[in-house]
Amino acid sequence: MESVQKGICKISICFSLFLLNAGFGLAQMDSTGQKIKLYPEIYRIKTKVEIPVTVVAAGFTVYNFSQISKKEAPTEAQVQALNKDNINWFDRLSVHTYSKNVDQLSYIPFYVAIPLPLLCLADKRMRKDALQLGFLYLEAMTVTGVLYSTANHYTNRYRPLTYSPESPADKVYNGTAKKSFFAGHVALVATASFFTAKIYADYHPDSKLKWVFYAGAGALTAATGYMRNYAGMHFLTDVIVGATTGALSGILVPQFHKIKPGKSSHLTILPFGGSLAGFTAIYKI
Repeated sequence: MESVQKGICKISICFSLFLLNAGFGLAQMDSTGQKIKLYPEIYRIKTKVEIPVTVVAAGFTVYNFSQISKKEAPTEAQVQALNKDNINWFDRLSVHTYSKNVDQLSYIPFYVAIPLPLLCLADKRMRKDALQLGFLYLEAMTVTGVLYSTANHYTNRYRPLTYSPESPADKVYNGTAKKSFFAGHVALVATASFFTAKIYADYHPDSKLKWVFYAGAGALTAATGYMRNYAGMHFLTDVIVGATTGALSGILVPQFHKIKPGKSSHLTILPFGGSLAGFTAIYKI
């Protein structure tokens, strides 16, 4: 365990240094030694306000998870008292016996989606704002984390698998059996994938590729939701709430930080070479 923690720390440090290099590598210096931005800003972050708020929100999320981990396992009497007929008609259709294979498969889109924002590093315009985009991604994930952990902390909805007598006992008589609302995996996949689609669309509004990103986000979220439901881990309503929460976090966090027309100068400074090296200033009215 200690070696794993050290490995994670090393990766985090290397990743941070890489972002620093990526974020500042595209800046140019003028004659006074000040940095000149080669592209107009897309987002603006109020660090003095947002950093403390994000830290507090992350701390509250950690607190919620500490309480969630203390949930007591249901007793045999409690499980026997569960009646499928008491479930609303919509969710009643999604009661499945636990499937270990499908449960494990549901982690594939999860692991694919979480690092998706790193794709921005392959784009020259987005790479220059790597630090800014990284913080926005952290904010989006924090919003999702607060909402999910709070809902999970203060509710005790039994997973669909607990209603099936064929589900394994180690899954039924476990504190995690009362963590159905809402679907956390689905929410995180939606946050990561829709966040990636949103920032790409903001940087490249005229690109048709942005619809590929949105379609991919929808497909990853839907696949995760389907498998989490079919594995007996979540009801359909849990999946819908998780997908909606994650998608809104991934889209709205960048949107709220987007610089609106008229809020900043439309000055773009571009370098040029040749016999006379210098800069070209373009001002869009």
